[in-house]
Amino acid sequence: MLDLPDPRPLIADEVLVEVVAAGVGNWDDIVRTGGWDVGIGPPLALGVEAAGRIVAVGDEVTGVAVGDEVMTHPLPLRGQGAWAELLIAPAALVARRPPNVSWEVAGAFPVPALTADQVLECVSEHVPEGGTLLVHGAGGVTGILLVELAALRGLRVLATAGPSGRERVLAAGAQEVLDYHDASWLQEVRRLSGGGVAAAANAVRGGAAQAVDAVADGGCLVTITSGLPARERDITMVDLYVHPDGDRLAALAALLGEGRLTMSVGASYPLEEAGAGLARAVSGARGGAGVVLP
Repeated sequence: MLDLPDPRPLIADEVLVEVVAAGVGNWDDIVRTGGWDVGIGPPLALGVEAAGRIVAVGDEVTGVAVGDEVMTHPLPLRGQGAWAELLIAPAALVARRPPNVSWEVAGAFPVPALTADQVLECVSEHVPEGGTLLVHGAGGVTGILLVELAALRGLRVLATAGPSGRERVLAAGAQEVLDYHDASWLQEVRRLSGGGVAAAANAVRGGAAQAVDAVADGGCLVTITSGLPARERDITMVDLYVHPDGDRLAALAALLGEGRLTMSVGASYPLEEAGAGLARAVSGARGGAGVVLP
């Protein structure tokens, strides 16, 4: 635990957010161990996504005001991270919280939603509407959002997941869900796609080397868990790290408010138990997102 000073005075384009809920993901451990440059280095309050109420605004801020309820992925950090009572964020990187979305869901939504959206932007030139996308590891928070967004864009989705996630992934819009514990899942993907998918999105740690084998020659693989295999068969390969985008977050938040995107929260932690939330995320626990409640 860190005893933080009060935030510095705001500059012209910033807002000060009183944090109600902040997301916890395995990416926070990458920040903790120095693998992701978020603008400042440890020791720091972790957390790169949050939802809360604006309590102060800079002199040039327009479009949002004190009292507005927002969510944000505010990188690079301009002060401390989101696991704190107060968070400084650029006004351009906040999006309004839909009133029918819980604080816990809003706090855990920005990173996985933006990640899924940016994966689909990466593969868009390879997978036209009606084309086939493989989502490898679709049972997690980001995987479900990937399936939902792909289905909304008119893509045919083949997915892998564990047995416990099968019905949830089908409900998200996947055409077929294969158990990645089954050694034959790659062969089944090739059969169902007529020789290989146009693109694959990998959300399994260490799974990129398998997922690329499901991609047709000249296709595309995007992984959000690093570990790209050696380049082969003229396949475009992308190791994607999420980047902040306030406008896209607002559009995604609107889809969430309309019920066209979904998210479940698996566990909530008071600030003093944030370490337990991080341990849960690093362990790969299923059952929904984790959040810290300052």
